[in-house]
Amino acid sequence: MTQNEFLEKLRNALENDLGGSAVQDNVEYYRSYIMEEVRKGRPEAEVVGELGDPWVIARTLIDAAGNVTETYGGYEAKEAAGRRGSGQNYGTGGSVHVFGIDAWWKKLLLVLGIIGVVLIVIAVIGGIFSLLMPLIVPIIVVMLVVRLIGRRR
Repeated sequence: MTQNEFLEKLRNALENDLGGSAVQDNVEYYRSYIMEEVRKGRPEAEVVGELGDPWVIARTLIDAAGNVTETYGGYEAKEAAGRRGSGQNYGTGGSVHVFGIDAWWKKLLLVLGIIGVVLIVIAVIGGIFSLLMPLIVPIIVVMLVVRLIGRRR
């Protein structure tokens, strides 16, 4: 979906329940957000896809404004709210948080975490060797002596 398609669907969804200025403010907010992300170098389709369904966004904005309509997509608003409250998810409400490694500090944190895990693994293996070496070295020496004695006979 393109930016224009997304904004048009959002505008259509908002027009029935919000005033003209609120519709324009919200559409302009999403337009500027998409344009800002595209200027950062992200593809338009990726930004729009990350935002999700404009109808769901519109539903959230309308609910936040206190103008709940009777029906949306075949569900009654009160019935859908009751389902959310019961722990069932029918695609209405809720949110998804996507953790991206887009900032330098997140990348640094990831690298430091990987290095930390590697160091812990090395420390555990080294600890196991330091505990077992006093037992293994005498056993190896005894085995070598037995083999040397066994070959001389």
